[in-house]
Parts: sequence; structure tokens; C-alpha cells
Amino acid sequence: MTTARIDHAVSSGTFSLDGETHQVDNNIWVVGDDAECVVIDAPHSVDDIMAVVGDRKVKAILLTHAHDDHSRVAPALRDRVVAPIMLHPDDKPLWELTHSDELWDLDLADGTEIAVAGTTLRVLHTPGHAPGAVCFYAPELGCVFTGDTLFQGGPGATGRSFSDEDLIVASIRAQLFALPDDTVVHTGHGDDTSVAAEKAALG
Repeated sequence: MTTARIDHAVSSGTFSLDGETHQVDNNIWVVGDDAECVVIDAPHSVDDIMAVVGDRKVKAILLTHAHDDHSRVAPALRDRVVAPIMLHPDDKPLWELTHSDELWDLDLADGTEIAVAGTTLRVLHTPGHAPGAVCFYAPELGCVFTGDTLFQGGPGATGRSFSDEDLIVASIRAQLFALPDDTVVHTGHGDDTSVAAEKAALG
């Protein structure tokens, strides 16, 4: 039986793309036990993330996508905790907008499994909001971490570069709506929702 739990915090900062900058609040998700954990997304502040991590061993920094409000402090966090940054390679063009002089460490792919604290996170490639957008499904914890792919109230934004509205809807239908209806959706911004609620809303 897994001892893994989910810890959460909110970090505030900016999101910049296509010449626009907006103030945003990002969710920080940490999955693990008292000894080890993984961090999902690295938005605005290493200190905000470390306040959730504490003195645990970080096994990996998992990025749902490479928009700057999700990846900005990933290299600095990597230096602090000595853990690999994992990103889907299709997001390389977005990564390079923020981090032109360094790369992530390990590629994510659909079906990749990351083990931590006796539980497993499975990568679901869900392009649309970004080409390399992924969600992390934790079946034993009954939840999925969707980044900016699915929110309470529907799909993530697709009005900017490297995004595609038809593709994000197709990704959600194929990958997320295939999960059990009672799966809790932990989003990149804002409140939790469920697969059932968003399935009903999207129709």
C-alpha cells in the first residue's frame, strides 16, 4: 500500500508569451511521502516550492509543459535539489523561449511511468495547449495532474503560439475522459475538478 500523499501550494508571478505579460497564480503539486517526492511544475519561486518539499529527497522535477510560468525556476530548482528536469521534447521551442542556454535532463513520452513513494505517475501526452503538454495520472491516488490542459470549466487556452484548439479537445477526449469518472483533476491554476464534471460540461 502506498504511503504517498499530495501536498500543494500556490505561487504568484507572471506569464509571458507573444509579447504579452500577465499576472498569474500557479499551483505547485508535490507527490511523495516523508522521505522522497517529485515536484510537478516549477513556476515562479524556488523558495515557494521548497516550502512544500521541506527536507525530502526530490527524485524528479516533472513539467506539464514549458510555458515560462510552469518552467521558469526549473533549472534553479534542479541546482538546489539535484534532481532531473523531465519534459516532453515537443515543447523544446517553448522551453527555448525561457531557457536558451540550458536543457532539461530527461524526455517524457506518452506512457512513461515515474515511481515515487510506492506509487506511480503515468504520463499522458495531451498536446493542444502546448505541443509537448502532458498530464500525470496517479491511479492509486485517484487523481490526474493536468497542468493547463484541463481546468474547472473546460480546456486550457489555445489562443497563443504553439497551441491548437481542436487538438486540445481531442487530447482531452482521448486521454482524460478515458479515466474513471471520479478521478480528481488537479489543475495548473485554480480549483480542482473531476473527470465526470468536465465530461458533462464539454459534452
